[in-house]
Amino acid sequence: MPAAAARPEIHVEVGDPRSPVLNGYVEALNRVDIIRGPLGSGKTTGTIVGKLMRAMMLQAPDPDGIRWTRIVAVRNTYTDLANTTIKDFRAGFVGMHTYKQGNIEPPTATVRFAMPDGTRVRSEVVFLALDRAEHVTKLRGVQCTWFWLNELKELVKPVVDMCDLRHGRYPSLAFQRVACTHRGMFGDSNSWDDQHWLYELSQNPPPGWRFWHQPGGVRRAMNPDGTKKVDQYGRQVWERNPDAENQAFLAQDPDYYVNGMAGKDEDWIAVNLANEYGFVMEGKPVWTEYIDAKHCGDQVIPYDPELPLVLGVDFGRTPACAILQIEPVLQQFRVIDEFCATSMSAASYGPELFRYIVETYPNVRRTGIRGWGDPAGDRGGQTVETTPIQMLQAAGLPVNPSPVPNNNALIRRSSVSRSLTRMCMNGQPALVISKKAKMIRRGAQGGFQYRRLQVAGSERYTDEPEKNMYSHPCEALEYALVGEGEGINNLYRDDLPGEDRQDVADM
Repeated sequence: MPAAAARPEIHVEVGDPRSPVLNGYVEALNRVDIIRGPLGSGKTTGTIVGKLMRAMMLQAPDPDGIRWTRIVAVRNTYTDLANTTIKDFRAGFVGMHTYKQGNIEPPTATVRFAMPDGTRVRSEVVFLALDRAEHVTKLRGVQCTWFWLNELKELVKPVVDMCDLRHGRYPSLAFQRVACTHRGMFGDSNSWDDQHWLYELSQNPPPGWRFWHQPGGVRRAMNPDGTKKVDQYGRQVWERNPDAENQAFLAQDPDYYVNGMAGKDEDWIAVNLANEYGFVMEGKPVWTEYIDAKHCGDQVIPYDPELPLVLGVDFGRTPACAILQIEPVLQQFRVIDEFCATSMSAASYGPELFRYIVETYPNVRRTGIRGWGDPAGDRGGQTVETTPIQMLQAAGLPVNPSPVPNNNALIRRSSVSRSLTRMCMNGQPALVISKKAKMIRRGAQGGFQYRRLQVAGSERYTDEPEKNMYSHPCEALEYALVGEGEGINNLYRDDLPGEDRQDVADM
């Protein structure tokens, strides 16, 4: 009888000492480990064949010698999940897993392999797409060991907040006869900008959080006197960074980064190749008329204590408020501030917004305030009769529904486009934004965008703006402008109607 064929052994090297940041990230066991790196730095591969596998192997075995783990892999959209995250995972665990997809269950891979000590690893990897704050409900019943947050900067903070409460629940003594040994979240991402929710966390990490920042693949070339080196057209000159990681695996394409810079603008290179904090627009801006140098110019617009405040409010679990003043002679809208929140109900947001306004702008008690909110915020739910607008009114904020027929997006968009293009008597545009309103400014620069569709041929975009951290404060501004007369009437005539404006309320 022929001898049974020996099962092939799979050798995996976890961590690469030639890449100290990536190696440190792979070996770390913090509650939260996040790596930020340029394209080609090996962060995703290191996460899959290093971080994930190590998490599986470090779990203590049950009495039968089985090491049970469940890892939930999260990406912002199902398209990205299927096209990149799942494909990368399956390539990293080739020959070590079975995979199923379909029906009502999310895509799931089951990993099995034996360890030299005779124990066996059995791990479930469940793939979820979570791109909106309301998707936190998908996580409420999750029982897992770890979360893998792929392309973390694309996820909204409420989703990550909920993930942080659902790990460490598998395995359990009751069912697997062994407690969870290690737990937490790990994430990989390209660089984010200084207004992203990750930026503040990375500058002052909470207890148990560790951020790992890889060197860029390129760096800014400098002159001997310490100034930036530019070419004959005044453009930044970039050079290879000798400290870049994963170079051994890029040896087959030594010009990877040099070729990658061709045809790219400075912001794109800085974020994706140099791993600097910055903002890169990937979709189509909603407010195409916005020019930052013209409508903001890096200026802080001062508060006028003789003028009332005008609020625009967008509701939901990520409420946002645009804070404006209107110069009466010029009829100029001045966005002087904003107030954004995450994972907060209208009942909690109203008092917090009221407190911020009266503490920051104390003279508003004399000059007054008026506000306009998403018309949907005037409708009660099935379980709560009080509407979000009524909750703001109860908190002392005189906010009414913005008069947008059927919440028509064209009317809301036109309220901004008209204001951006109309000029006042002093030569300034009718809408200016203070750099203090960071999220609205970044949204106007392109964060508030139509997402590019992954289709062949000419560029195509979604019909509706992408719901992200910038869409909420930007739509709040739209509600304010429509409420103040920059809306449906402006589609047909140039005068600003005043009869429908809300009276200034005393506080």
